[in-house]
Formats: sequence, C-alpha cells, structure tokens
Amino acid sequence: MGIRERIIAILVNNKPGVLSRVAGVFGRLGYNIESLCVAETISPEISRITSITNADSDFIDKVKKQLTRLVDVLDVTELFPGQSAQREMILIGINLDQEGRAEIVRSIGMFDCKIISMRNDYCIIQVAGSREEVETVINFLKPLGIDKIARTGVLALRYKDSGF
Repeated sequence: MGIRERIIAILVNNKPGVLSRVAGVFGRLGYNIESLCVAETISPEISRITSITNADSDFIDKVKKQLTRLVDVLDVTELFPGQSAQREMILIGINLDQEGRAEIVRSIGMFDCKIISMRNDYCIIQVAGSREEVETVINFLKPLGIDKIARTGVLALRYKDSGF
C-alpha cells in the first residue's frame, strides 16, 4: 500500500516523559504526527496514545519495532476503519449577528451540534464525529465568522472482537 493516513494506538505506562519519547520515535523516523490524543485508560497507571500520521506500510513495522523498545510502551497496534470506532471533538467559537444566530440554530439541527455557550455576539458550539463530519461542519460554518477552533484530535477504540 502507498502513503495513506495511519492510526496508531499505543498503550503506555502513565509516567512523566513517556509521551516525549514516543513522539521522538516518529520524528526520528521522519514522520509528522498529524493528530495526537493522550489520556488515562480505565486504569490511571496506563494511558492510551492515539496518533495519526501519513505513511506507507513499511512505517508500521518500523514504528512498532522502535516503540516496543521503549521501556514504558506496553502495546502498539494500527487501527483500521472497519475494526475501530473513530471520533474527533471540536469546540468552535463564532462571532454572531442576528442572521448568524438563526443560522447557528439551524446548523445545530442539521449537524447534531451542541451549544456550549450562547451570548449576544458570540457562540461556542461542540461538534463530535468522524474527521469528515467535523470538516463538513467547519466548512459550513466558516462563512458565519468562525473565530477560534479547538480540536481533540482523533480518538479511536478497537471493537471488542478485534482485540486491543
């Protein structure tokens, strides 16, 4: 396979410096991390790192070998669309006028958004979905005056019958 988006899930011991060492492996191999999301698992001693990079199939073998050499890395796996649930969440700040308020309310119904804060001249909405769904909402709302965006990066979890 050629170069395409790769989602890598990494289970690590939740210790200082582990994320830096993991990110360093990607850099040493010459790959940029397009998206990175890190948080504790059900066990506070273990964190899940979900990263996205654009790479070829050789990359997975290289990164697995390098990452498994790190002391605090417990498991590394590539997640595929048919074997995992993938979502991203964003907060969008929008400057409002009267026309914009009506359009925001319409957008919430169309895109299943949630209003986090609504003031006379500013609104913050939450959007959660696939990367494609999130990009669609951003493109739709750009003409309304997007001021700021904060993104989580992609979260992904393998389906139960797929392991990890």
